[in-house]
Amino acid sequence: MKQDIQTTLFQLIKQKNAGEDSLGNVLSDILSISSDAVYRRLRNETALTIQEVKKLCVHYNISFDALCAIGDGKVVFSYPPLDTFDFGLESYLEGILQAFHKLKQLTGGEIILSVNNIQFFQLLNFPQLMRFKLYFWAKTHLQMEEYKDQQFKHEKTSDTAFSLGMEILQVYNSIPSKEIYDPEFMRGFLRQIHYYYTSHLFEDPSYALFLYDRILLLSSHLEAQANCGKKFMYGTQAPANGNNFEMYLNETINSDATFYYKGKELQGVYLTHNLMNYLETTDENYVNDSKLIIDKQLANSSLISVVNEKERNNFFFEFNKTINSFKKKMEADF
Repeated sequence: MKQDIQTTLFQLIKQKNAGEDSLGNVLSDILSISSDAVYRRLRNETALTIQEVKKLCVHYNISFDALCAIGDGKVVFSYPPLDTFDFGLESYLEGILQAFHKLKQLTGGEIILSVNNIQFFQLLNFPQLMRFKLYFWAKTHLQMEEYKDQQFKHEKTSDTAFSLGMEILQVYNSIPSKEIYDPEFMRGFLRQIHYYYTSHLFEDPSYALFLYDRILLLSSHLEAQANCGKKFMYGTQAPANGNNFEMYLNETINSDATFYYKGKELQGVYLTHNLMNYLETTDENYVNDSKLIIDKQLANSSLISVVNEKERNNFFFEFNKTINSFKKKMEADF
């Protein structure tokens, strides 16, 4: 077992363990060896056997292929299979939160996002929007049988789902981020609401207007964060320190949504997959290539948080204009 592979494996295990238990005791139980023998392996004084690697990979759900070179152009991704979703808001958020626990453990963590249509984390400031987005994914895009004859209902977000969303937001807000937006931001989401309205898929048609009002609040809140260059939850005040937010405008279009993260211990990439699902990899070559592309996107975009007031104001003016245009079409029917 090459030392670099063994070191990488233990780094991944430490992230998954997240300090919840003594790593020595946990690995001792999994491998059925003494704590001294475990620490010799942790210090790379003793190589792991193939059987020990298998036990650790199976226990922690780590791909062995991801630990070693498997050839140029071949990358191992992990993703939540569709059959693990019950498409409730709580289940979806629990999966996202598990991923964020890993980010929270990174030293000096940072995030770079290219936003394609929606900014998922900002959407969590308004749980009603997230609930509709998830419902639309399950019913219209995936055509889940249990949603076939349903209309979208106005239901209060559960306390559990609300708490999960706030916990994800807290972690997201605590990590400095650079985010690239484009003029198509939220346009697709606006059209989805209009589609449900004109297709009579809202149990209460007026709820569509309510969702548009929520998006106007989202616009206002995002603009407030861009003005001060700080991320904070809706209904609270911007912090004096930390939570740095750099908002960039790409005047053409972001062709995909890439979530790049980096810390002292690790770097990786999340990609949107099947519309609302996600892929993740820590493959060094793929991550470095992705970082190179996203750096070029940043270089070709304009920073509009804190500075460039004219461009920032114009972006949000046009965004609000589009929201109100959809809303007025609907108000004419009432």
